[in-house]
Amino acid sequence: MNNDINTPLLDQINCPADLRRLPESQLVQVVEELRLFLLHSVSKSGGHFAASLGAAELTVALHYLYNTPEDRLVWDVGHQAYIHKILTGRKDKLHTIRQWDGLAPFPKRDESEYDTFGVGHSSTSIAAALGMSIAAARTGSDRKCVAIIGDGGLTAGMAFEALNHAGAQHSDLLVILNDNNMSISPNVGALSNRFAQLLSGKIYSSVRKGSKKVLSNIPNALEIAKRAEEHVKGLIVPGTLFEEFGFNYIGPVDGHDLPVLISMLKNIKELDGPQFLHIITKKGKGYAPAEDDPVKYHGVTPFDPHKGIIPSTKPSVAPTYSKVFGDWACDMANQDHRFAAITPAMREGSGLVRFEKEHPDKYFDVAIAEQHSVAVAAGMACDGLKPVVAIYSTFLQRAYDQLIHDVVVQNLPVLFAIDRAGCVGADGPTHNGAYDLSFMRCLPNMVVMAPADENECRQMLYTGFQLDQPAAVRYPRGTGPGVEVQQEITALPVGKGEVRRRGKNIAILAFGTMVEPCERIAEELDTSLVNMRFVKPIDEMLILDMCGEHELIITVEENVVQGGAGAAVNEVIAEHGIEQRITNYGLPDRLIQHGSRDDMLRDAGLDYEGILKFVIEQLDESEREQKVSSA
Repeated sequence: MNNDINTPLLDQINCPADLRRLPESQLVQVVEELRLFLLHSVSKSGGHFAASLGAAELTVALHYLYNTPEDRLVWDVGHQAYIHKILTGRKDKLHTIRQWDGLAPFPKRDESEYDTFGVGHSSTSIAAALGMSIAAARTGSDRKCVAIIGDGGLTAGMAFEALNHAGAQHSDLLVILNDNNMSISPNVGALSNRFAQLLSGKIYSSVRKGSKKVLSNIPNALEIAKRAEEHVKGLIVPGTLFEEFGFNYIGPVDGHDLPVLISMLKNIKELDGPQFLHIITKKGKGYAPAEDDPVKYHGVTPFDPHKGIIPSTKPSVAPTYSKVFGDWACDMANQDHRFAAITPAMREGSGLVRFEKEHPDKYFDVAIAEQHSVAVAAGMACDGLKPVVAIYSTFLQRAYDQLIHDVVVQNLPVLFAIDRAGCVGADGPTHNGAYDLSFMRCLPNMVVMAPADENECRQMLYTGFQLDQPAAVRYPRGTGPGVEVQQEITALPVGKGEVRRRGKNIAILAFGTMVEPCERIAEELDTSLVNMRFVKPIDEMLILDMCGEHELIITVEENVVQGGAGAAVNEVIAEHGIEQRITNYGLPDRLIQHGSRDDMLRDAGLDYEGILKFVIEQLDESEREQKVSSA
């Protein structure tokens, strides 16, 4: 990357209309300026980095040629959309991205009219853009609709479902595959670019349509011609699969050759029906450290752009929950030959890097295919293996039918290690694990656990692994309270909570991450505190004991209140016909926006101060004065 470049062109661009006023000859300079701006901004703020560098030319070309926002651009996931944000009036706010009250980490409809579809999870772009193209046809609009999807996003089943529908619909839709890692990518050079230009041009398209019209009247001739066309195209492009879906495949094209890319897109805009443009890019393009290690630079914390990311030499105060899981997985695989670890493209995030190296034969990365990850685990469990699905809470939502139909209904011993439960931080509402206790608690046969600390997480994982039924351990992102993790593992008694403290009048029943802040509150207000441990089966006897000894029960959880762990306590009390003052506290009935995890918990009222305030508010006036004065 040329660090000496001046940026007068970028200073003139506040929206895509400004970009379109520039001559095409200046666009290469715009791309260079964008990459430099992105480097200096994200190196200070942190954020998704390498994907945006790789999509710089594509982003410029699309906004230059398409009449955005009237024409619709739908970005898959949104990791690559930072330059899109820069070009659409948010350049001066990019340094706030992923921070509290700052720019959203992904395209977000209420942030900008240029963000035509809210994203964050993968593989939704083709379906959304198809829906928009259908709406355009129904309303008589001539707007263009474009879906931009990466090779990772294309591995998910719903991407192929959308391709299948789009081909049958014959909609005017352009799907762009931004390919930086797929095995279908051949060498890209002048020859393949030339072939792609020919295949996107009017002459080829006209001959293709005309030939089919003429040959359709000759018995067998059309089928013979079609096979011949596929054979010839198969020699020069890997597009047969997409042609079978009904798309006109064009590519592969060098996604960093801006003049070729613009020429290609100009041609495609004139074509009717579903088009598929395959471009080859390099993740991290323009910044050597990111090109060399795009995984490390996928999502970054602040770093020195001249030195790159330097590993921290500071000793970690406490292991992350992900590391606790990864270490446990390695230990269990050594003990039990039936162990199998499955992840839907979350090796690093789920803490399985070490496991893959030590147990490659027991490690299965199924790519971005959450539904498949659960179904394949069910199949393993049917025939004697003990599968563990390492998955983020927000991504398990995508496999809910498989969880019910393939695992729960058959009562199969699949363990779910659910990471990123509760508030996740900078990725915001699309990634918050706010609902898993609610959607798992209602399922028969499930055992659902929420550890209060790192050591309890290890013991719960072992507990769930030993069961002959579906089980889940859900834990938050990052570190816990810093409890020493014991090497020895012991199964916990299923469905039994733990009384941490006995006090007067009030019993706080805390679940998982909420135990730590509630311990301080229990000490200050002299209340009882229970670490409930199990959401299902719930500890009924302990709940009844607490009701008999306390005037007020307060449940606290890092999950939505509706249908959550507190609701399970309510049901026990109601079932036994007990008249008991009880109130539930958890994530509020609104979306918690992006920021640090501490910011989100503070906004939700689930930090120490927020919980303390809530507990005091539940007391009557005399109790409140007494508790506040004693605290």
